[in-house]
Amino acid sequence: MAADPGDLVLDPTCGSGTTATFAEQRGRRWITIDTSRVALALARARIMGARYPFYLLADSREGQLKEAEVTRSAPSTQPMHGNLRHGFVYERVPHITLKSIANNAEIDVIWDQWQTKLEPLRESLNAALNKAWQEWEIPRDADPGWPDPAKKLHADWWQARIARQKEIDASIAARAEFETLYDKPYQNTKCVRVAGPFTVESLSPHRMLGVDEDDELIDGFQEDRAEYSARQSFPQWILENLRTAGVQQAHREDRISFTALTPWPGEGAICAEGSYFEGQEGEMREKRAGIFIGPEFGTVQRSDLVEAARECGEAGFDALIACAFNYEAHATEFSKLGRIPVLKARMNADLHMAADLKNTGKGNLFVIFGEPDISLLPQDDGRLCIKVNGVDVFKPQTGEVISDSTNGIACWFIDTDYNQESFFVRHAYFLGANDPYSALKTTLKAEIDPEAWASLNSDTSRPFDKPKSGRIAVKVINHLGDEVMKVFKV
Repeated sequence: MAADPGDLVLDPTCGSGTTATFAEQRGRRWITIDTSRVALALARARIMGARYPFYLLADSREGQLKEAEVTRSAPSTQPMHGNLRHGFVYERVPHITLKSIANNAEIDVIWDQWQTKLEPLRESLNAALNKAWQEWEIPRDADPGWPDPAKKLHADWWQARIARQKEIDASIAARAEFETLYDKPYQNTKCVRVAGPFTVESLSPHRMLGVDEDDELIDGFQEDRAEYSARQSFPQWILENLRTAGVQQAHREDRISFTALTPWPGEGAICAEGSYFEGQEGEMREKRAGIFIGPEFGTVQRSDLVEAARECGEAGFDALIACAFNYEAHATEFSKLGRIPVLKARMNADLHMAADLKNTGKGNLFVIFGEPDISLLPQDDGRLCIKVNGVDVFKPQTGEVISDSTNGIACWFIDTDYNQESFFVRHAYFLGANDPYSALKTTLKAEIDPEAWASLNSDTSRPFDKPKSGRIAVKVINHLGDEVMKVFKV
């Protein structure tokens, strides 16, 4: 309430994202923080799934025309840049005083304009009735005994008199002092607005140390060892859920279920050994996988996966299963080291709920979303197109990596000039076995242009120029909400 459009609002305790949602709705920039990824996930879903009113910007042609209409003045001729910091066009409440009426020169202009119409009518009415009425003497209601021409002249005169007074009242209200209602900007109902671009960042947490009554640091390792060992660490909690839930892929039959999951000794990247069966019934073979668990807060780098894969090879494992909340872009390209396949499972944010999460094994807590199968198509004019063929999926029954169809892809995006720091959506396309057209139509509550939708519901992109940075990034998202990004050098 104390901020202007374009101001930055900081909410250090995110919760369900109410502050961020309202800031987005009112055109304020925002930053919100929380220690719980569940709160961040709720806020992100709430912000991205909402529709917001489109207000008239003061720094726009539509806003200039509306401002001129409200203030009864000529539209501004200042150049427009669509700058949000100039604010919106707001409703106003007039404060009418005798001073504002006396100083309003427009009233005389309106009076003179209407007198050219009212005076001939008055004179004609007096002539028809043989009267000498002044303007203030003309009765409000016509006498039933008057002739019809006199009744018509009387009605026309009063109609013009009322119209003159309405125009004078509007001029008085427009030129009087006013109070701006900053909570009531004018809305353009012809536009549908969704959330502006925002990012979700994460940093390694600051470890907090307690102090005693003498302001001395408390060393947790000096605490009672029995009590200390009873506390469950983050990797232990993840392994407990992994043992129950297994690792899910896009297809239910591709789930990896562990027959055993035991801690792995040492201080390397591998923290556990998992056993699972591979192959069809009657030809089942037991396989051993090294389990790598990423940080509770932060992102897994490609170097982390390389180190873990090398450790798996030295220990004689058959595969590496990495579990993490987030992977850096270049880590998603790393799928195999020698004979060791690298399966990257994304952990569900619900795992941060620890003690409150019921470990039933029914949720998709660990999901592997395979490598996207993408073709780069050069065009005759030197531009480029991208075609997504599907997603490579690991089959635990056979140990093979096969290419699946595009039915498992909900949507995919292209950054046609990737700067290796942030992914900017420049192209967006929607696929899937379900009917995303009807879902989008229901969400927007409007009919969609079939030709425009056909350009979006496609596995082949529209042509685009070669990137100046020399890199293109493609992000693919499945129906479970998991995403993977692949970077191309051009």
